[in-house]
Amino acid sequence: MTARTPSLVSKAPHMGTTIFTVMSALAAEKKAVNLGQGFPDFGADPHLLSLVNDAMQEGLNQYPPMAGVAPLREAVSRKIEALYGRHYDPVSEITVTAGATQAILTIILAIVHPGDEVIVLEPCYDSYVPNIELAGGQVVRVPLTPGTFRPDFDKIRAAISPRTRAILINSPHNPSGMVWSRQEMLTLQEILAPTDIVLISDEVYEHMVYAPLQHWSAAHFEGLAARAFIVSSFGKTYHVTGWKVGTVAAPAAYTAEFRKVHQFMVFTVNTPMQHGLARYMANPAPYLELPAFYQRKRDLFRQGLAQTHFRLLPGEGTYFQCVDISDLKVPEKNLSEADFCQWLTAEIGVAAIPLSAFYGNGFDQKVIRFCFAKKDETLLAALDKLKGL
Repeated sequence: MTARTPSLVSKAPHMGTTIFTVMSALAAEKKAVNLGQGFPDFGADPHLLSLVNDAMQEGLNQYPPMAGVAPLREAVSRKIEALYGRHYDPVSEITVTAGATQAILTIILAIVHPGDEVIVLEPCYDSYVPNIELAGGQVVRVPLTPGTFRPDFDKIRAAISPRTRAILINSPHNPSGMVWSRQEMLTLQEILAPTDIVLISDEVYEHMVYAPLQHWSAAHFEGLAARAFIVSSFGKTYHVTGWKVGTVAAPAAYTAEFRKVHQFMVFTVNTPMQHGLARYMANPAPYLELPAFYQRKRDLFRQGLAQTHFRLLPGEGTYFQCVDISDLKVPEKNLSEADFCQWLTAEIGVAAIPLSAFYGNGFDQKVIRFCFAKKDETLLAALDKLKGL
């Protein structure tokens, strides 16, 4: 008797391979300068690496507590209080996660019930929508204002219904680099005040906001913090994206629900890295100096792009620069963003990401995203290839 191979009914029939994987693979194939996927091509501070190695050598290699090692949660609590003026109890309100992506999925699985609506502001990071759908939630897409990518509060108000369970915001914003202002956060607080809507605040680029602006965390605002899960990332801050270590700060009752899911998703996170990060955070200089570090790279890249026919969009934060491609002189006119990025990678030798990949309907506004978290020589090599456009 021949054994049957059970067939599967996909839970995610519309989900394909992420655009970041696709473009990075094409960049490698074409030996292009990869300004697509958002990761640095330079190393982390050797002192941080040494601290992790020290923790390994000390025997700190077994399971840590499920919520994260105490020294790291305490360090995160001190940092949030120093920067944003709100105290989170490291025992009951801070959890160490396997990166921000795991954190966001865990939040959504913990709070979203089948049929609940979750508002996302598009363009948005590509994990948000699949996370909501896997939880059985209904995605409610609200567009940010094209060109500036600022929140449209009339549209946010109109999107709220009795079934709205949560709203997911991201500042500084990937992919646009837009940074929410204090007034915009206050307006959001006012809108949410009479509701039971939970705020999921993705703040992984919190230390990449450029003068004269500043980062306004949900933790700054009593009315937002009381209803918020705040997500942060060590990978972005310390140039170690492959370590996949992040944190979630939330009120104790929220954290208790979050940890119920977290413990059965990953249980806990790499032990020696947690201890190394905790020791490294004793000196705040690396994250306090990060805005100036990346602002210089942003300015170098923008100055080079200004010599081309790319039209620069504002670059308020993150390590991404968006450009409008409408005025470019290319062999084929009216290429879509996606086709243009394929052409740019294969023919010019520079990889970028189409903004249409961050919209559910593939909205094409002739804008693409570059990552400038690269060595100066990498950025200069890319600019040399782009100068004829």
